[in-house]
Amino acid sequence: MNNKPYIALVISIISVSFAAIFIVSCDPKTHPLSIALYRLLFTTLLILPFVIFRQKTRNELVKIPLKTLLIMCAIGVILALHFAFWITSLQLTSVASSVILVTAHPVIVAPISYYLLKERLSLLNILGIILSVFGVIVLVYGKTALSFFIALKGDILATDSIEGNILAMLGGVAAGLYILGGRKIRKKVTITNYALVVYTIATITILIICLFFNAPIYNLNPKDYQLIFLMAITAGIFGHTLYNWSLEYIRASLASVMLLGEPIGSSILAFALPWIHQVPSNFTIIGGCIILIGIFFTSKNPEKTNP
Repeated sequence: MNNKPYIALVISIISVSFAAIFIVSCDPKTHPLSIALYRLLFTTLLILPFVIFRQKTRNELVKIPLKTLLIMCAIGVILALHFAFWITSLQLTSVASSVILVTAHPVIVAPISYYLLKERLSLLNILGIILSVFGVIVLVYGKTALSFFIALKGDILATDSIEGNILAMLGGVAAGLYILGGRKIRKKVTITNYALVVYTIATITILIICLFFNAPIYNLNPKDYQLIFLMAITAGIFGHTLYNWSLEYIRASLASVMLLGEPIGSSILAFALPWIHQVPSNFTIIGGCIILIGIFFTSKNPEKTNP
């Protein structure tokens, strides 16, 4: 048994756990779309030399079929939307809520992979989906429901806002589609070329989004450039790229459930680091635990049956 894909997957999960920490450590005035732009741009530039200086990789790149290339471009657009939604959510809700909701994509991956990748969906998987949906309702709407019954007034959504949670969920939907696309295409394209094309298209897409929403594309805080560059190395190269490489060898639903380590790691870091020190609300903890249990059930590998 080859353990390299599993080791790479573990390293990628640890690496992506730092992404939210780098983002919330940036200047609060920095536009989230600007952070997303440089996150993707720096990652693309880090990958580019591995293509330019390797003739074999360059030859493979120009031989990619047009249909495959178009699918990779679509995946790049989806990745850009994932970052746009998720990074924006981190300015509106807590790290714990945002990362838990954006990681709930196995609820999407499992049923769709049944149809696209012929991966079975068991009764336990269905139970997991139901549990996850219930957990999302608790996490997103629990505080609002409580405020209705006890007639609270004031800024009750200061830490966990509905807007931020919904954006995180949309980021999770995009992440699920991104994983499904990667699982299908990675069997045909090497990781270097896959990453370069997808990240390049994602960078161009987020640049267009920045221009549309008048988000600054230069003159960011110098400290922010450093933090985003570190995020590109850790979460981009050692996180997303290693994760995409492992998708060639590991089931999509299993790869998704391994990402449960990200919200746990990010939440602990956000609580422990003194300049962040975010204490998750009770609804985040309760709903988050339900979601994580549901995702675990959703991603359990059903027993194989004869076709």
